[in-house]
Amino acid sequence: MKSELKGNVVVGQSGGPTAVINQSLVGVVEELHKHECFGKCLGAIHGVRGIVDEQFVDLKQIAPDDLEAIARTPAAALGSSRDKPDEDYCNRIFEVFRKNDVRYFFYNGGNDSANTAHIVNEVAQQAGYDLKVFHVPKTIDNDLRVTDHCPGYGTAATFVTHAVIGDDFDNRSLKGIKVDIVMGRDAGWLAASSMLAKREDDDGPHLIYVPERPVTMEQFVGDISDVYDRLGRCVVVVSEGIRDVDGVIWTKKISQDLEADAHGNVQLSGTGALADFLTSKVKENMKGVRMRADTFGYLQRSFPALISPVDAREARLCGSQAVYQAAGAIDSGSICMQRFGKGDRYRVETFVSALASVAAETKPLLDEYINDAGNYVTPSFYDYVAPLVGPLPKVGYIRK
Repeated sequence: MKSELKGNVVVGQSGGPTAVINQSLVGVVEELHKHECFGKCLGAIHGVRGIVDEQFVDLKQIAPDDLEAIARTPAAALGSSRDKPDEDYCNRIFEVFRKNDVRYFFYNGGNDSANTAHIVNEVAQQAGYDLKVFHVPKTIDNDLRVTDHCPGYGTAATFVTHAVIGDDFDNRSLKGIKVDIVMGRDAGWLAASSMLAKREDDDGPHLIYVPERPVTMEQFVGDISDVYDRLGRCVVVVSEGIRDVDGVIWTKKISQDLEADAHGNVQLSGTGALADFLTSKVKENMKGVRMRADTFGYLQRSFPALISPVDAREARLCGSQAVYQAAGAIDSGSICMQRFGKGDRYRVETFVSALASVAAETKPLLDEYINDAGNYVTPSFYDYVAPLVGPLPKVGYIRK
């Protein structure tokens, strides 16, 4: 164990930002001040890219009031990166670490970032270099393994729920079919959260589609037609990563020029192709029906006015706990959360899981949360998601 290790610190942010990722950053910086084993705190500009380019800022020099303002600000204050370090890249990282006497590395990101932390940790061990590496979790997709849920998810779910509540009232006013495309390449956690918008039996969303349940266009159009025949309108929430029955993402089938990052992740959120395709298929079968579609895009992870208080508090907790654990006897790991209680008694405790247990692989929306038809979530999902989401608007109806 390297519990007596002393040296400088590097902190980086990676992957798609969230509205509370800076809470984790501030949690790291605040906790660093409490322990004598940490020297300088070097914030890497744009993640691992900033390390190899030696683009750093001294985070310990930021005033407390400024840190609080940063904590409340969406997106990565240090700048983010999607670089995937290979062996050569990691050797360059260690050249910089040795040069700057870096002995602690905190990397804040999703599953790809956890994999980067895992690779860096392994290279350090192989090189015999004393280094403690901790992954601080974040992702609006909520698809990290081991942890109960991820910082960033609750706030994104709050945005999605508010948006769908508004969409549903708009759809009541001018009846028709509305399709909302929500982030979620491999997992449907975020799309599923829209179920919180449904508080009366005829409220939307009336249908929810997630990547875990393949759907044919025949089923998709048929489900919408059934709801429309019953209610005279239909609000549909769709994960961007929904798949055909052959397992291929629908967006890949309809777009030939999709961008991919260094991790091989296809860019789905920057295009309205899926929304256009789905509405065109419905129009082919439901002539004369009013059709509209929106792709929510980056607003889901960057909207500053709907930050969940629970999410913000837990994001900072994960950052501070990473430093607290690193100051002790644990050499590396990913900070995870375990929940206890329900409703007003909801709370979490953190624990450390091995980097390899979180790296790269995603956690799908659990089967128990998806209905048999594959077009909605089960009531039990409410108990899971509700404690993570911020206050929802109080709304009223004029029953006609």
